[in-house]
Amino acid sequence: MPLWMKLVLGLGAVYGAVNLAGYLGQRKLMYFPDREHTLPAEVGLTGVEERVIETPDGARLIAWYGKARPGQPSLLYFHGNGGSLSIRASRIARFMGEGWGVYMMTYRGYGGSTGSPSETANVADARLAYAALVREGVTPASIIAYGESLGSGIAVQLAAVVPVAGVILDAPYTSIVDVAAQAYRFLPVRWFLTDRYETTRYIAKIKAPLLILHGERDGVVPVAMGRELARLAPEPKELVVFPNGHHSDLYVDGNDAIDAVRNWIDTLGKG
Repeated sequence: MPLWMKLVLGLGAVYGAVNLAGYLGQRKLMYFPDREHTLPAEVGLTGVEERVIETPDGARLIAWYGKARPGQPSLLYFHGNGGSLSIRASRIARFMGEGWGVYMMTYRGYGGSTGSPSETANVADARLAYAALVREGVTPASIIAYGESLGSGIAVQLAAVVPVAGVILDAPYTSIVDVAAQAYRFLPVRWFLTDRYETTRYIAKIKAPLLILHGERDGVVPVAMGRELARLAPEPKELVVFPNGHHSDLYVDGNDAIDAVRNWIDTLGKG
């Protein structure tokens, strides 16, 4: 066998092995959990309590809940793919400082929750979190579905099937497939990704006001994806782009998204 053919076959075998590893380990490349179970008081949060959601298949999900002040909405918050609840304590404190309630569920395998995350599980668990918040006495007319990065796809799928007062998407993607295809250009990820989070399939089904927040300099989820979702979404909708914003700094370093959220929530009250 000629040397060039051996090289071609060898490279083909290596490429095949890389693809197989990518397929088998795809969720390890998608989810980066902090598994430590932390209580709200341990990170300085007051007025926030832990809740446990029991799932039909036996998983136990940890959530943090801080009640809204009278007349204010509650954010049903779905976080990004890294960390867990504790690293978002400052954001929770800022939201509650505005009087908004926060119900933040962490995914399976994160922050004391049992099981392993997947798109199917996360979306199903989001509906359980929604039902749990309603049982707390919060009406659908006071619930705003908030999705941060990975959580944006979960928030959209939830809002497509249950009534909410509004939807906020923070650094949202058109699909995880699109994000992965940019990050792993040498792999055929469009063929083998299992958890696809295809937000473009669901965005038009939202029947509530929509606010999209995105950083112009986002190097993880390009701002073009946020703009595309804004184009596809039905009215009423608003897109706020922060010129100096990156992927996860929209509430710090001069990119004060809290003002945009406050102004938008004020318009909901007038609607």
